[in-house]
Amino acid sequence: MRFSKYHAAGNDYLVYTASAPFCFTEQEISRICDRHHGLGSDGILVPLINAGEMLSVDIYNTDGSQAEKSGNGLRIFCRYLWDQGIVESSHFEVSTKGGVVSCQVLDVGKRISIAMGTARFIETTESNYLIDGTELLLNPVSMGNPHCVIFVAQPTEILARNLGPIIENLSIFPDRTNVQFVRVIDRKNLEVQIWERGVGYTLSSGTSSCAAAAVSRKLGLVDAQVAVLMPGGVINIELDNDYHVLMQGPVCKVGEYSLDAECLVQIDF
Repeated sequence: MRFSKYHAAGNDYLVYTASAPFCFTEQEISRICDRHHGLGSDGILVPLINAGEMLSVDIYNTDGSQAEKSGNGLRIFCRYLWDQGIVESSHFEVSTKGGVVSCQVLDVGKRISIAMGTARFIETTESNYLIDGTELLLNPVSMGNPHCVIFVAQPTEILARNLGPIIENLSIFPDRTNVQFVRVIDRKNLEVQIWERGVGYTLSSGTSSCAAAAVSRKLGLVDAQVAVLMPGGVINIELDNDYHVLMQGPVCKVGEYSLDAECLVQIDF
C-alpha cells in the first residue's frame, strides 16, 4: 500500500497511489488512518483518473465512511494532481459525490482556490435544542455535505469534543452532520472549532469554513470576504450575493509512505 501524505491547514489526508484497486473494509481504512497503528490521517483520498473522463475523487473518513465533499481534501487532491503532472493547466474541474467543483492552482501548488458551489440553507421546524444542559441555536446548511453552525461566546476544543458527537447524531440529521462552533471576531474574521462527521475533532475543515462563513453572511454578521481562523490555520472565504462560495487556502506535502498489510490486522485480547 502506497500513499502520498499532505496537510491543508493542519487537516491531513493520505492520497492512495498504489496501482491496485482500493478495496478496503471500513475497519481496514480506520486502521490505515490510525495515528498509532497506521500512517495517521483525517482521511484517505482515492483518485479516479480515467482517460476521457472528468477527474474525480472518492473521500473516506477515518471511520471508513465516505464523505460527499471535503474542502481541504479537494485542495490536497488538486496539489497531488499538480505535483504528479496529471494536470498542466492551473484551472480544471473535479467531480465529487457532493458535486463538481472548479479548481485553480496558485503559487506553484502552495495554495489552492476552489469554487465550492452554493451554500444551501436548511429549514427546520425546531432550531433551539437543549444539548447537555446548554441551550443552542442550530443553523443547518449544506455545502454538498451536511453542516450545523452554532454561534458561541468562546469556541474551545473541549466544547467541540463534548457537544460535537451529540449534535452530529441528532435525529434531525439522518446522515449525521459536521458541527462548527463559531465566534464572530469582527466583520472580516471568524474563530471556529470543528467536530467532523466520521472523523471527530479536527484542526480545520474546508467545507466547515464555507458553512460557517455562509451562515454568518446570511445573518449579516460578516462581509463578503472572511478569514476563518482554526487551530490548524486560516482559510479565506469569499461569497457573492447568491452564496456561491470561493475557498482559498494552503497545502503542504508531508511525504511518501508505504504500509505493510500486516498492520491492518486487528489483534484482540
